[in-house]
Amino acid sequence: MRGASRPTPQTRRTVLRAATAGAAVAAAVPLLPTGAAAADATTDTRTDTRTGVPTGDAGDATLQAAFAEAAERYGVPPHVLLGVSYLASRWDAHGGAASVSGGYGPMHLTDAATALAASGSSAGHHADTTEDPRGDAARPLASRSRAATRAVAAGATAVAAVELPAALRTLDRAAALTGLSPAELRASSAANVAGGAALLAETQRSLGQPLSDDPADWYGAVAGYPATDSQRAAEVFADEVYAVINAGERRTTDEGQRVVLEPLAVTPRTGTARALGLPEPARDPDVEAPPSVSCEWLPAPYQEFGDGDYGNHDKANRPESQQVDYIVVHDTEATWQTTLELVQDPEYVSWHYSLRSSDGHIAQHLATRDVGWHAGNWYVNAKSIGLEHEGFLTDPDAWYTEAMYRASAKLVRYLARKYDIPLDRHHILGHDQVQGTTTAGIPGMHTDPGPYWDWVHYFDLLGAPLRPTGGRRSGLVTIAPDYDRHTPEYTACVPEQPDAACAPHGSSAVRLHTAPAHDAPLVRDVGTHPDGDGESGTGVNDVGARATAGMRFAVADRRGDWTAIWYLGQRAWFHDPADAPTALPAEGWVVTGKRGATTIPVYGRAYPEAAAYPEGIPVQTVSPLVYEIPADQRYSLGLRTPSEYYWAVTFDPTNHQVVRGEEYFQIQLGHRIGFVRAADVRVRWAG
Repeated sequence: MRGASRPTPQTRRTVLRAATAGAAVAAAVPLLPTGAAAADATTDTRTDTRTGVPTGDAGDATLQAAFAEAAERYGVPPHVLLGVSYLASRWDAHGGAASVSGGYGPMHLTDAATALAASGSSAGHHADTTEDPRGDAARPLASRSRAATRAVAAGATAVAAVELPAALRTLDRAAALTGLSPAELRASSAANVAGGAALLAETQRSLGQPLSDDPADWYGAVAGYPATDSQRAAEVFADEVYAVINAGERRTTDEGQRVVLEPLAVTPRTGTARALGLPEPARDPDVEAPPSVSCEWLPAPYQEFGDGDYGNHDKANRPESQQVDYIVVHDTEATWQTTLELVQDPEYVSWHYSLRSSDGHIAQHLATRDVGWHAGNWYVNAKSIGLEHEGFLTDPDAWYTEAMYRASAKLVRYLARKYDIPLDRHHILGHDQVQGTTTAGIPGMHTDPGPYWDWVHYFDLLGAPLRPTGGRRSGLVTIAPDYDRHTPEYTACVPEQPDAACAPHGSSAVRLHTAPAHDAPLVRDVGTHPDGDGESGTGVNDVGARATAGMRFAVADRRGDWTAIWYLGQRAWFHDPADAPTALPAEGWVVTGKRGATTIPVYGRAYPEAAAYPEGIPVQTVSPLVYEIPADQRYSLGLRTPSEYYWAVTFDPTNHQVVRGEEYFQIQLGHRIGFVRAADVRVRWAG
């Protein structure tokens, strides 16, 4: 506000309270639609609330008509069919490619035998024995090669299995019910929708329920649709479908199809799900999750091997010992079964939660007070909770389902409330944002969940949507491309073909150039590319010239349809046209160098100074990263924190200690975060 006094820098706890109050105000104000929704809002999309089919000029409605036809043919209410499909796939076809759990098409009909045979097996993204997921030089992990070998064998066994569970072979049932071939059900969206409708109708009849026109009567059939293995998981899936029906949805699919589900007030008859007769294990008292999700307790082992070695996590007492500042989003790079086998192996590593693609079911492995070995940076591990999502970042169509996104968002909201964590991209990190602890470790840091994770949609589900917070010429921007329409080319999705283009797909990331032109070279990253001049590329795992949705950067320049940000010591330009913006104006705190300084030293961890260490705990070296940041540049401030080192190198946790020292600031350095000493910088308001 012009003329008002600027706020003073605050601790992140105070900032959170202010942000929460702001969100409450924003929630009370109607917002104009953006992106695809904005396009829909400019067109007459009147819809028959009984059939869900548009009655006005709603663009290409072929898929919408397929839903209406299948609903009528199989006696399924259109809202039910559309709601189930939205939760499974957001109505996308994914080019006929399978999800990580073997699902095909808008209805996520599963044919895991075909999908697994085509993709092979994986040992998980921590199976590279050259990395150290613990990220602590005081106790580097021993080789985990045996665990990785066992994981590969487990994946191969799953592919070769003769009898897969019902949840992984619903496509065969749909083929028998419709008379359509499995190939057609995999490749044709209309056929796929018909197959899903046939499955719903079959389940409804098997439960002794009529093929009613009232969506409220179909709760049991909806709960049975994912063929999940527990009553609670089935009912959670149904609850989410009915939440979609009540709220309504609309979007343009990956095939360019306009699909609309008008909101319909429905109170489902939940008792119809009892006839599914699925197991109903009581929730384990150790589970830390909201009641609205399905979550089991599947503990990771805390085991001593002798000779000072142990696995696969550390006991702690957070938040009494240390604040939990981060939630780290990973993908598994493995199937569900392999993921669970790995986290239960004491010779492997650990994380707090795994989330299943098919229905959003969650398994918790560590108490959130304990420290997992997942991020590759001990400072971040000691202050974070790790969530692994079933998926593969290099395969744009091994897709993350809506059911998993929604379950993850509910879990993150719960954890954020429990630990007072702000819902922003300074605190809700992708694994690809976690910095190497030293320059030598930067090239080996992970890149998941990758450019195909839909951060804008995820933050919508978190109840913290990415919105403008500044004026048109404000000093900060929040990256926010329209995921569905923003399809930059990536390469190297197939490792054996590094120059081959990945399948076209929506992306959360913008590409950064050295000048405001598409043919200008990409910005350099001398950390991730230490050989040569740091030249970045378009590889799906190359984060050197990439900024992802939700990340906030200080503006360095503007020129026509291009915006430049300060990034790894450089001006980095991205295309940001007024008619299709890829960023939102923002305001907030930035750091810049002290007067008289030439550069700002940046670190990969916020460790204490030598004088802070008590006798008996070796001083941990703190060395600046390779990046040279001129002192007159500005970088978005994420949080302020005392430097901390968690000394945990013994199996007996009574010997663990937390060392604290001088204050640091976290900044958005490039694609990854960095840390600067408070003594080295000035904090300014960028309005």
